[in-house]
Amino acid sequence: MIKKTLYFGNPTYLSLRQGQLVIKLPAIEKNETLPNSFKKSNEITRPVEDIGIVVLDNKQITISTGALEALLENNCAVITCDSKSLPVGLMLPLCGNTIQNERFRDQLDASLPLKKQLWQQTIQAKISNQASILQRYTSTDVRCMRIWAAEVRSGDPDNLEGRAAAYYWKNLFRDIPNFTRNKEGVPPNNLLNYGYAILRAVIARALVSSGLLPTLGIHHHNRYNAYCLADDIMEPYRPFVDELVLKCLGKYGPQEELTKGLKGEMLLIPSLDVVISELRSPLMIAAGHTSASLYRCFSGEIRKISYPIING
Repeated sequence: MIKKTLYFGNPTYLSLRQGQLVIKLPAIEKNETLPNSFKKSNEITRPVEDIGIVVLDNKQITISTGALEALLENNCAVITCDSKSLPVGLMLPLCGNTIQNERFRDQLDASLPLKKQLWQQTIQAKISNQASILQRYTSTDVRCMRIWAAEVRSGDPDNLEGRAAAYYWKNLFRDIPNFTRNKEGVPPNNLLNYGYAILRAVIARALVSSGLLPTLGIHHHNRYNAYCLADDIMEPYRPFVDELVLKCLGKYGPQEELTKGLKGEMLLIPSLDVVISELRSPLMIAAGHTSASLYRCFSGEIRKISYPIING
């Protein structure tokens, strides 16, 4: 079953009662003229076990320690946002698997040649999915990208990922003058930033569920990055976010501010329909398959990561 994503953008009280996340609005709670029966009827509860991601996007949200503990115990990813409503923090459980110590050891013992091969597979899948998005939504000739995907070598020493990215971003948003992919750039960069942050939380949650260290990447190794492995594994998933952003542009046009409507569209990322191992699945479930296959690569059972594929 796919877990739910809960977004809170207004002042809210979040607490725990009998395994349920209790949601209250301060405006109602503090109004002394309202009867207690009315206040009680305006409480909303959600089973903690059904929640996969919680987004906290208001400085006046209060969450109890009990609620936070229950969410993390159920492997929920908790995202906090800054004053611009962009995700700035991610909280994950420290223990997500019953044999976590054994899995950590397999991950730590992974050889450099294996990690380079896994990165090769990751970049091949990413470039292939980027090519499919270009082919589906633009008139761009993607034969060069198909060739680059096939020619990626172990560890990608030729940086075909960078070459493909330059070609991809040059052609994806042709209708936006001088568009470049930059976190501080013009819209829809803001929407891409938001979507990638949600995606990162989904992937990091899946990795923890599989008993892996999200900090220890197969390619990324920034000493200040707590989620290097998540940043590695999310690469082939990014084009699914790009596709959603393209659809949002068609619906809303470029927006300087992230409206509730836009954020609502991005919160659908965990439930996006993807194809993995020739089966249709919500993206959150597919992330679990990917992370499980990654562990099996670390343990020596298999040699190939399972990634979702976008057909052109």
